[in-house]
Amino acid sequence: MNKYALTVENLTKVYSVSKNKKENRALNDLNFQVRQGEVFGLLGPNGAGKTTFLSILGGTVSKTEGKVNVWGFDLDKNPRQVKASIGIVPQEINLDAFFSPKKLLELQAGLYGIIKKDRITDLILKMVSLENKANAYSRSLSGGMKRRLLIAKAMVHQPPILILDEPTAGVDVELRNNLWNNVKELNKEGVTIILTTHYLHEAQEMCDRIAIINKGNLVALDTTQKLLDRIQTKKINFKVENIDKNKILNMEGIKFNIDSNESISIIYDKNLLNFGEIINYLNKSKVKVLDIVTEDGDLEDVFVQLTNR
Repeated sequence: MNKYALTVENLTKVYSVSKNKKENRALNDLNFQVRQGEVFGLLGPNGAGKTTFLSILGGTVSKTEGKVNVWGFDLDKNPRQVKASIGIVPQEINLDAFFSPKKLLELQAGLYGIIKKDRITDLILKMVSLENKANAYSRSLSGGMKRRLLIAKAMVHQPPILILDEPTAGVDVELRNNLWNNVKELNKEGVTIILTTHYLHEAQEMCDRIAIINKGNLVALDTTQKLLDRIQTKKINFKVENIDKNKILNMEGIKFNIDSNESISIIYDKNLLNFGEIINYLNKSKVKVLDIVTEDGDLEDVFVQLTNR
């Protein structure tokens, strides 16, 4: 078996438009791979091409050019095997309000042609912590439970790849944490996770590697940590002993701001200055430092830098 769960080569999608307008390239020559067993983030602003890409994987949109290989199956040659290899959890909640979770999963398994003796409905309900709601009406479930039920629906045919499209949209913090715990457990079981989200701190916490696309182009692909390392600016807050707010602090490469008589914040390029130099300057300027709090750049800073959003 190929060590890659997903391989994308020169993937392009062009939507036809009228003669008077330029062609609309939703995806432009995408190339990347998703490794088996990893949590892979696919990020980008609205209109970047994420939905088009997921629709191509799901078989609802045809690509214009390129190759897509899913779990060893070519999308053009083996579309049915590709569909069987992925489970897509949509952004919209689309559940029959009058079916119980157990009946919904049984129906979904039937649609995939899974015979009754091979179904694992009870196990899947346990995996997403819905075993106690197995026979309740779906309409009675909370928002977080409905999200978990969507994951369960996507897992009935035991796909090796699970695609989560904005899974925590509109979900409160506690339910979001519960949902991510479920996803982590699935990943521990060997399921490859592909995640799209606008909550960038979630991607930073969850993903092993991240691809960022903008206007159909791949603008970054790396481990989460290496993407964070791209941020050069660093912010530091100093708690100090009674400083004059009108005091002049001036050091090349640093932006000083005296926030109050007890607080100074600075922003500087961490690749150009040594932290020890800053401390020495403050000592020479007779600023007594009582406490230090650093703020490194996060994934949101990387995202803004790469997409200009």
